[in-house]
Amino acid sequence: MAHTKSAFDLSKCARPNILSLQPYRCARDDYKDDGTNILLDANENAYGPSLNLQTNGPVHQTGINGTETSTTPDMKLLLGLNRYPDPHQIELKQLLCSLRNDHTHTPKTLRPENLFVGVGSDEAIDAILRCFCVPGRDKILTCPPTYGMYAVSAQVNDLEVVKVPLDASKAFSLQPEAINEKLALDPHIKIVYVCSPGNPTANLISKSAIQKILEHPTWNGVVVVDEAYIDFASEGSSLANWVTEWPNLIILQTLSKAFGLAGIRLGTAFTSPEIAALLNNLKAPYNISTITSAIACQAMQPESLGIMRSSRSKIVKQRERMLAELPKIPGIGRFLGGAESNFLLVEILDKPRNSGGKPNNETALAVYEGLAENKGVVVRFRGKEPGCHGCLRITVGTEDEVDKFLEEIRLVLEEAYTGKLDMSNGKEDAKVANDIIA
Repeated sequence: MAHTKSAFDLSKCARPNILSLQPYRCARDDYKDDGTNILLDANENAYGPSLNLQTNGPVHQTGINGTETSTTPDMKLLLGLNRYPDPHQIELKQLLCSLRNDHTHTPKTLRPENLFVGVGSDEAIDAILRCFCVPGRDKILTCPPTYGMYAVSAQVNDLEVVKVPLDASKAFSLQPEAINEKLALDPHIKIVYVCSPGNPTANLISKSAIQKILEHPTWNGVVVVDEAYIDFASEGSSLANWVTEWPNLIILQTLSKAFGLAGIRLGTAFTSPEIAALLNNLKAPYNISTITSAIACQAMQPESLGIMRSSRSKIVKQRERMLAELPKIPGIGRFLGGAESNFLLVEILDKPRNSGGKPNNETALAVYEGLAENKGVVVRFRGKEPGCHGCLRITVGTEDEVDKFLEEIRLVLEEAYTGKLDMSNGKEDAKVANDIIA
């Protein structure tokens, strides 16, 4: 690949206090827990975890409702919980790098020093803000409709949010020229957040559009591409390996989506070694738990990757089924955005399409509430997002769940058009439904 041009200067972009930060030095920085050392350096409890563990058979426990359940946990893992976890997670980082070293976009290779791991992608989103943005002065740029936590984290850090919407007339494509104009006029914009595949738009952002921002001739800032849903897109779509070509590119990923591990809260940030070092310096010393690390490492093993790919294939199959079946239901409008994720963005009409129906927020909200409250099917109302008028975002479920959804949304729409569905909740409910972070 040809030499990439960038105006980025880390020494002038990152906050001076972060550049000079000396990270907390913890006990495991000096000597590792290799299973043979007597560890008297971290004030841990040498007698082990205070859990009712048995070396053989299941562990019995009583739930809050008084019912007894039993589990068979990994005893070796649980017996080590009295020790602090690895602060650096080199083994896990190497496994994550190996997963993304497909060399689609560059022959260069990701290494553990290219990686920050956090408590979900949300920790990385916040850490990046704290690394580069001075509260009360600096700004970030987002491209709505997009993931709500970028703006929430910005507000927590007292940062202004500059918005350049996606182009809804062109399938929610990025507008790099408009973004670059904003960056040229305001040096206090330090970070551009791009979601690809988009949420709630489910479309991939083109590599060429992202490159135009990276090649801005004067802007000294960071481009963050959030790839939470990338494993549902076509092979080779991830730009994780591409961070080896750019000093100011960060790619966020997570195990919460395709890997089905939302409960362990594990997110990743692939970037240059220099930026990764700053992010690792400012994090809490033991931010990834022993259990999270062990499960994530297991998820990277060949057998587990095979399970992930099998589940992904089933989701893609049901996604294609929803694309084919939903338009047959009276009252369903267009699919907006793309279909490169595990959800779809679809218009809800005020009357059947063959009767001249148009996208309508009141109808969409009533359908959203009717599905949840009367049918036990929960989707998301997104009608207040730019370019998403009258839209629901629908996650692709199992075959049985899709069966149920298709049946129930048909019935709820029939109720809406025959006056049997309550349509009186109005605009305030729409705002509440749309303001939930997703």
